[in-house]
Amino acid sequence: MPTQMRASFLERRGEIAVRDIAVPVPEDGEVLVRVAAVGVCGSDVHYYEHGRIGPYVVDEPLILGHELSGIITAVGSGVDPNRVGERVAVEPQHPCRVCGQCKAGRYNLCPDIRFFATPPVHGSFAEYVTIPADFAHAIPPEISDEAAALIEPLSVGIWACRRAEVTVGSRVLIAGAGPIGVITAQVARAFGASEVIITDVSSDRRRFALRHGATSAIDPLVDSTEGLEVDAFIDASGAASAVRAGIRAVRPAGRVILVGMGNDDVELPVSFIQNREIWLSGVFRYANTWPIGIGLVASGVVDLDALVTARFGLDDVESALTAGHEPGQMKVVVLPGR
Repeated sequence: MPTQMRASFLERRGEIAVRDIAVPVPEDGEVLVRVAAVGVCGSDVHYYEHGRIGPYVVDEPLILGHELSGIITAVGSGVDPNRVGERVAVEPQHPCRVCGQCKAGRYNLCPDIRFFATPPVHGSFAEYVTIPADFAHAIPPEISDEAAALIEPLSVGIWACRRAEVTVGSRVLIAGAGPIGVITAQVARAFGASEVIITDVSSDRRRFALRHGATSAIDPLVDSTEGLEVDAFIDASGAASAVRAGIRAVRPAGRVILVGMGNDDVELPVSFIQNREIWLSGVFRYANTWPIGIGLVASGVVDLDALVTARFGLDDVESALTAGHEPGQMKVVVLPGR
């Protein structure tokens, strides 16, 4: 095993540098993973551009990246050594496992959770990472390294659809045809939704969504969604106007799920929500979603490979973080071994 590795650090807002650092050593119950692919998330871009997300501030160099796959190259004590050589999709979090939320199965809400690329925890724009062994999920050969990395954003879509109670025959409205919106559309169809309507101001993204999960697409600048009477509205845009419009498209007793990150405070049509008894909830990451995500991708029901539109090496992470602003880009991936 090498003792040194290369890692890409966000030194400060808008500044990326590659350094040589020590390869992490797996502790009890952990595995060491050689990183194969890392998806670039909007949160990575936000940290790069702004240096913070809400209360999480980059006040010292940080390795970004939390959507990853790789191969187990070493194990800590208590882990089956036969796992060395196993290809895995990594669930990038480390909950405490003993608090009330963890005990209830909601480990995503653990107050002491350590999550990749959330200050001060380093992420995976690096050659190696360590992770608790049970959060390194084995993947079958039919899943590519890139698709395995994108099981992380797929998990967001799974969690959103679960909270929206999407089931056979559901009619679902999704705002935002970016990666999360398109992935959520595919999950909704996989869960049995008969109609998945997606909105986006970009005609290119609307066309892409129609090829990958959506049954219809709407330009919100031209057509209104009010009165659609859908069973569930899932916001993947973070735009306040989209949230308000989506709520007004929900039937009585329907569900509204907020996934997109926008302003901390948004004005909502409270009387509409009250009079229709609409159930509204946010989404904070996910819990227990990797097994179903792996199954959806392996079976071909969800296509993640189609989302990848650009690839960069570890020396070009800065370009990877800015590529998403270019027309036609959907999902950008960093390949540390490239």
